[in-house]
Amino acid sequence: MHLTELRRQLAWLIGIRAIISTLLLGSATLAQINAPDLVPRDPFFFLIGLAFGLTVLWTVTLRFVDRQRWMVDLQLACDVMIVSAFIYVTGGVTSYFSLLYVLPIVGASALQRRRGGILVAVLSTVMYGAIVLAQYQGAFELPGLRAPGASGAPLPPGRIAQYTIAINVFVFFAVAALSGSMSEGLRRAGASLARASSELADLQAFNQDIIDSLTSGLITTDYGGKILTFNRAAEAITGHKADAVAGQAVGDILQLLPDLSAALTVDLGVERFRRADFAYTTPDRRRIELGLSATHLVTTSGRTGFIFTFQDVTEIKRLERDARMKLRLAAIGEMAAGIAHEIRNPLASMSGSIQVLRQELPLSAEQAQLMEIVLRESERLNDIIRSFLAYARPQRFAISRVDLRQAVSDTAVLLRNSAIVRDSHQIDVENPAAAVWLDADEGQIRQVVWNLATNGLRAMPDGGHLRLGVASAPAGTNGTGADADEVLIWVQDEGMGIPAEELDGIFQPFHGSFAKGSGLGLAIVHRIVSDYSGEVQVRSTPGAGTTFEVRLPARSSHVN
Repeated sequence: MHLTELRRQLAWLIGIRAIISTLLLGSATLAQINAPDLVPRDPFFFLIGLAFGLTVLWTVTLRFVDRQRWMVDLQLACDVMIVSAFIYVTGGVTSYFSLLYVLPIVGASALQRRRGGILVAVLSTVMYGAIVLAQYQGAFELPGLRAPGASGAPLPPGRIAQYTIAINVFVFFAVAALSGSMSEGLRRAGASLARASSELADLQAFNQDIIDSLTSGLITTDYGGKILTFNRAAEAITGHKADAVAGQAVGDILQLLPDLSAALTVDLGVERFRRADFAYTTPDRRRIELGLSATHLVTTSGRTGFIFTFQDVTEIKRLERDARMKLRLAAIGEMAAGIAHEIRNPLASMSGSIQVLRQELPLSAEQAQLMEIVLRESERLNDIIRSFLAYARPQRFAISRVDLRQAVSDTAVLLRNSAIVRDSHQIDVENPAAAVWLDADEGQIRQVVWNLATNGLRAMPDGGHLRLGVASAPAGTNGTGADADEVLIWVQDEGMGIPAEELDGIFQPFHGSFAKGSGLGLAIVHRIVSDYSGEVQVRSTPGAGTTFEVRLPARSSHVN
């Protein structure tokens, strides 16, 4: 038995003693008023006072019974002694108080199960038998007290006394057995209930662990759309705490689309569930995309609310956009491969013919200028087709061990001496001290850096600071870059920036926004990086500049 349970039961027993003592006191008082000679006044009231005194004592010492278990036995023994004294002073075998022995027997059974009840029943039998025997033998007459039978009234015959003792003893042990059995049953029921409660708590905890382990956000609401539960993934995705959103409208927390919010008010209409993808702004102003499903919450009593499951699909949507772009680029590449020669051959013939005519025909100044324009535009068109072919049909790789620091530094030197650089431009290279190795075609790496850098310079027509650099990715490195799993090439400008709505399309062919250029520079970068199983990440703030980061696996898996 749990110690605090013992103290609680003992407190109940002390309270019952106080109630019985009070009832006895009231009964004795009324008896004295109505029939003064019915009970001996002095010893009876003395015993009631003693019972009250012991009740106070047991109450004071209640906090010690957890450590001093013998005090429980002492209390039960004192109860038997006081009941025996009551019986002694009220007529012994003729006393109406013999049934008071039942109270300590029941108390012992409640506190100490069947064994305690039997022991107190044995003690009660011994005390009751001793009182009756002493009564018939004329012993134990205390001075000042009227001994049972001493008033001259005849005692019951011996057979009646024996029968009375037998009936009472039977009652004592029957009560002990019954109350002990009931106590054992209650104990087993309590243990079963505690075990069932523990199992239920474990099951609830297990279910909560499952819900909190889900990678998808999970929200349950009532039929009014008020949030009931909010799992851990929902907290991580939305940035809200479960305690803060409990009882709030789910539409406000998830920023639901108007049509979905309206569907909730009509029980999702005729549909079993609704699916929606929408933009969501977190409390820290991050903008993400959520994929959400809403369905009915069905219990044994029927539909009681709604269940919302959702995920952060921002990265998935980005990959889908990349996949669609790659499909479009692949289609354009196939088309370019088919028409490139059909364009270049006539173009070469036209350009050659114009050069011959310019040399052989007498031309005026205006005609010579027109010839020059035709030749210049032919050359520009030829450059576009050459870039287009470079994008559509990249040259075969010549894989070697390349130190990216050298490739970036050499490209920076070429940039500083190119025609697109102005005096207001500043080009800085920020490379680490240790080598950053990459298995790649050095010419293609230089082309990637060149295209990104020239794009950054064109974004700063009035001048600005262009920074180039390389680094080893943190994961799997040892600080030297020699064994890095991933390398990084970055180009940062202070130019006009790119609007957010245009970021998804900047790697598409002919998407260029500058007056000069073929519009294929970033498309070629994306094609080369994709061939190396890398990725290009862009961060841009309109009016503040753009940063391109090219992430490549250090060990190339490309097959020539």
